[in-house]
Amino acid sequence: MASAAAPSASTSTRKKPRLSFWQIWNMSFGFMGIQFGFALQNANTSRIFSNLGANADDIPILWVAAPLTGLIVQPIIGYLSDRTWSPRWGRRRPFFLIGAILASIAMLIMPNSPTLWIAGGMLWIMDASINISMEPFRAFVGDMLPAEQHTTGFATQSFFIGVGAVVASLLPTILTHFGVANEAAAGIVPNSVKFSYYIGAAAFFLCVLYTIFTTTEYPPEDMAAFEREKNRVTLAQGIKETFTGIAHMPKVMKQLASVQFFTWFGLFCMWIFTTLAVTKHLYHTTDNKSAAFNEGANFVGEAFAVYNGVSAAFSLLLPVIARKFSRKLTHMLCLTAGGLGLLSIAFITEPWMLYVSMIGVGIAWTSILSVPYAMLAGAIPANKMGHYMGVFNAFIVTPQVCASLGLPFIMKQFPSLDPLNVVVLGGVLMIIGGLLTLRVSDDEKIRIPIEGEQGLAPAYESPATPNPAV
Repeated sequence: MASAAAPSASTSTRKKPRLSFWQIWNMSFGFMGIQFGFALQNANTSRIFSNLGANADDIPILWVAAPLTGLIVQPIIGYLSDRTWSPRWGRRRPFFLIGAILASIAMLIMPNSPTLWIAGGMLWIMDASINISMEPFRAFVGDMLPAEQHTTGFATQSFFIGVGAVVASLLPTILTHFGVANEAAAGIVPNSVKFSYYIGAAAFFLCVLYTIFTTTEYPPEDMAAFEREKNRVTLAQGIKETFTGIAHMPKVMKQLASVQFFTWFGLFCMWIFTTLAVTKHLYHTTDNKSAAFNEGANFVGEAFAVYNGVSAAFSLLLPVIARKFSRKLTHMLCLTAGGLGLLSIAFITEPWMLYVSMIGVGIAWTSILSVPYAMLAGAIPANKMGHYMGVFNAFIVTPQVCASLGLPFIMKQFPSLDPLNVVVLGGVLMIIGGLLTLRVSDDEKIRIPIEGEQGLAPAYESPATPNPAV
């Protein structure tokens, strides 16, 4: 599908036009591939670590690589992508491509790790690579869409995240049904997981390529001013500015910080410990080499597919609900639904009941992936969209680092603490995050203009402006 010509600089005084359904579809499609990487990571990393000999209280510390990588990589990539422009490749798309290549290679290697420390290192590399692609996708919505379409843009990303995660989470189970081995000797990852990662690597790369070749970005409004700003700051100064940006962040961003902390701490509790909780309490085993454990681990992947499927479906309703009830009330209700879903896991007695619990998590997941970003996109300077989206990621990864470092200490101090207790804690934290959303000063009509010099962001408005994506 050919791309239309990018708008010229002569339209620089105009606001960005509304995009069509298919234009938003094309610019969001790559997120489905990115989610193949994240979904396989979330559903199978603890399993891989267990297969390679990790104990339950060792697993959180092994996961710390993922959030630490995001904390470092995303702000830097956001800063660099704000200051990148190629007439052929645009601003964000070069980072989509670089991240897709690196992540796909890492996904081929990860399930073949011969030792636990190599698996931990590959998680680090894989997560860094995924973040190189993902952060510019968040800024892409702010770049390409007018303020009134931000919620729709992020909700469309949520739809593709849900679809990609459903398929990726189900891959080990699907492959098992087709006769691929779901068990392996000690120290070896089952083929059902290995082949899932191979398929995921191909999907990641191809989906991102689709967005790259079907979307054309707006050029800088004033190329001379863009070049002056880019040359004014060295890379070292830029990195320093990136990590000191928290001190100068907008009010809405500060208010969302506490919401994100409790939300993502809760999510990390779920991702790390659901497999261990389910295999112990519903499949009655902690032996990671047993058929029952691997059957239970596959079932957790199926349950995660349910919450992602619910998320994909609910993303079609979210913009309508947000317009009717306000974004912050919608986010509060969604997070409460997710928290109640995690709390309910403590009361289920049959595996199929986990599907019901995951419905609430799916509703929350849709909002988590869209509403905070929609609130933020309208409250930050347009020429620092990538920068602030990257800095905002600190409020996602910091709670994950806290969970990775704090939970092992707590579990060692309280040996009777069960993985199921940690999942329940995650539900409580998610509800707290929902209540804190009511404090956010969200004005859905505000769009902060370009800050300082012109030239670092588009500002188009006329419907006659050539469409940026087809």
